[in-house]
Amino acid sequence: QVRLAESGGGLVQTGGSLRLSCSASGDVYSINRLGWYRQPPGKQREMVALITGGIVPAYADSVKGRFTVSSDNANKIIYLQMTGLKPEDTAVYYCYANHTIYPDRTYWGQGTQVTVSS
Repeated sequence: QVRLAESGGGLVQTGGSLRLSCSASGDVYSINRLGWYRQPPGKQREMVALITGGIVPAYADSVKGRFTVSSDNANKIIYLQMTGLKPEDTAVYYCYANHTIYPDRTYWGQGTQVTVSS
């Protein structure tokens, strides 16, 4: 089992910045990818950013150039630096972990609310 604990959400104005953090604990050697998903109000959960092996990032088109995902591999912490925030970024952000070969090894955090006011 892997446990994920997010922090860093909050309320910010349009154009502002926030940094989310997620700490992974437990059987962390069973996973090789960490990332972030989000679920806007009334919409489905969507991928925001992933980082595989701690070094290969991938981003949703909607956040490219504004969000940066990074990881502290030694401490199994993943960060999401969000800049240029827009009202459409308002969502519950979930930390995500899995293994790219073994899909049953998929874990989710509890989520943290990000609200961007216009």
